[in-house]
Amino acid sequence: MSGRFVALWGMPILLGILTLVGLVSALLGDGIWDIVSAFALGAPVLAGAWHGLRRRRSRP
Repeated sequence: MSGRFVALWGMPILLGILTLVGLVSALLGDGIWDIVSAFALGAPVLAGAWHGLRRRRSRP
């Protein structure tokens, strides 16, 4: 059952954690934390763009 849970919810949880880290680092830090927040907040955007723009394969 644990494998099925991770297969279904693993990526949404990871993207949520990255978003949380990005928002907190943008609010509380400066300097290097701005770079961390940019990458952490950019990762979910890139994942959504990749998923939305990927080519779908037709099934026979």
